[in-house]
Amino acid sequence: MIEAFENLIRGFGVSFGTLAILGIGFGSMLVVFGLSGAFAGENPALRRMAAQGAQRSSSIADRGILRPATANPTGLMKSLIPVDRKQRSEVQRQLAQAGMAGPHALRNYFLVRFCLGVLFPCALLAIISASRVGAIALPPALELTLGGWSQLRILQMLSVLVALGFFGPALWLRSHASGRKRTIEEGFPNALDLIQISVEAGLGFDAAMIRVGNEIAKTAPAISQEMLVAQREIQAGRSRDRALLDMAARTGVEEVAAFANVVLQSIQFGTSISETLTTYAKEMRTHRELRAQEKANKLPVQMSAVMASLMLPALLLLTLGPVVIRYVRYFGG
Repeated sequence: MIEAFENLIRGFGVSFGTLAILGIGFGSMLVVFGLSGAFAGENPALRRMAAQGAQRSSSIADRGILRPATANPTGLMKSLIPVDRKQRSEVQRQLAQAGMAGPHALRNYFLVRFCLGVLFPCALLAIISASRVGAIALPPALELTLGGWSQLRILQMLSVLVALGFFGPALWLRSHASGRKRTIEEGFPNALDLIQISVEAGLGFDAAMIRVGNEIAKTAPAISQEMLVAQREIQAGRSRDRALLDMAARTGVEEVAAFANVVLQSIQFGTSISETLTTYAKEMRTHRELRAQEKANKLPVQMSAVMASLMLPALLLLTLGPVVIRYVRYFGG
């Protein structure tokens, strides 16, 4: 195993001395950056503001529900987490839309990307080295393929695996957030109808949201999670308008944002929440029906390209085939 690794290193034209110098330099750089981040002084004004904020929130037993804004990364985390607050906010928004809004979700996401970006190429190198020294037995076809790879081919595959390990989680996160957003869009009108029925039955708005959130936990877990989180934030001390607007921002769904604005305006102007929810539920049902009609009207246009691509070759064969056969027989005879 060690001998195969030495041969692989020599094949790239790098001596062990150069490799050791690079390793020592990289390790020294990591130590310097880590120490500078650990012993860096903090702005006194920011420290005083953070202490005042901690004193105000120390009496609220939120159990991690009221999450403070993500602090700037320090130390070695600067090499993993973006320093730009705008980039971090964008990633946090995608994580929240995917249902991962924990206090360490951002850090864990970037750690997973880094680990996968390192693990995939290392696994390929280990498999190649072990197969060449005979430590493991691979299928004949796979062993023949790996054995025929040149050094340039190995570098190309390592680059592909690094990109796959680093950008793969980003693609998965985007897809998962889109799927969860679509699920909330489809199930929120039904949840709104249940809230309306609960309010008309005599429950308060907060109690209705909690009751509906518990009832739809199995049928619509994403909506249930967002409703219960918003109500727990309100119970922990956050204002209702801030909690509802945060729920709309976490989901990224227009219907939820409109629902939050309608409820807040009803509370602000003193109108009946029951009548407001009845009107908005009717409008949402109408909007859902119009959206279904829009999708149905788009089907003929979307199907025309498929039908043309499948039917056009057959029509050409039926119309031009006899003519081509006749000319071939005429000029061939």
